[in-house]
Amino acid sequence: MKNKLALLSFAQRCRNILASNWEGHLHTIKADAKGSKGEIHTSKVIYMFHKGRPHLLVPEGDLHNTNTIIDERGSLSICSNVPGQLIALLRSLKKLPARVALTGDVMLVKDKKVQTVLDSLNKSVSREHEIASRFSHSVSAILTSAGPNCKSRSEGLQNILNQIHLYNLYKFDIGSCAYIDGSGGTHDVDLEDFEEPKSELLLPFSAKLIDGINRSQTRRRALMLFCLEYFNTIARDAVMLSIDQNGFDVLARVPQNLNNTGVVQQHQYHWKEFRFDFKEAATDIEAFCRMLVELEEEAFEHVKSYSGLG
Repeated sequence: MKNKLALLSFAQRCRNILASNWEGHLHTIKADAKGSKGEIHTSKVIYMFHKGRPHLLVPEGDLHNTNTIIDERGSLSICSNVPGQLIALLRSLKKLPARVALTGDVMLVKDKKVQTVLDSLNKSVSREHEIASRFSHSVSAILTSAGPNCKSRSEGLQNILNQIHLYNLYKFDIGSCAYIDGSGGTHDVDLEDFEEPKSELLLPFSAKLIDGINRSQTRRRALMLFCLEYFNTIARDAVMLSIDQNGFDVLARVPQNLNNTGVVQQHQYHWKEFRFDFKEAATDIEAFCRMLVELEEEAFEHVKSYSGLG
């Protein structure tokens, strides 16, 4: 692991969230023939990026189709793709998944250009399916141990493509971007720094990978070992919170308060985030899992060396 941890920029965090998910919530201003009413309509939509710009799939019967004829202004909120069990833990801590907030104009894509965008989406989904078919046994084992409701990006989008005739396609011209952390803090991102998600071999599978790791007690004990080895902190429990090419974030239950003698008081534990960075970037899910195992082995060998077990 790197000796000095590198912090991800807010633009990078936005890119990672956008690459891992395919669903967002679109907000438009309710309108009728008399003009804008000022009320907000919100519903879930599907998104993808094409030529650097978000494109949205909106169900045919959704009010967004009417609202955007009168007023093109809209906003799009996309959460970090956090699996169900982890969501429950975050809610118990009164935290929310980190998310990206975009504002801009929502415009219907003309018929001639629709097929071009959909062809691009089809190619992307097919490529991810092909990549998944070549996963090693060890990686497949982690992914298949994820919960039944936990999907990869390609699995989620394939369901949409099977009924694409039920959707209208819109492009979203971004006017502003912000990263909102789990505590609700808002961090504006300069559009010059905004990074669209490129073709990815890791993040589209992140939710299944995180859930698979968190459902394994052996993997969770390894995360606890990381806290001891790299932060000199004894964790009672730990879960994987997020992943990216540079490393991963862990949420661990660690000692909170010390008495005057420096001893932890009974039952004084809280959940705290820790960041772990790899020595080099993980270009795909196979590389990520390999580096994670190497980190586990490195930490275990170090513990053995100073504990007298080696």
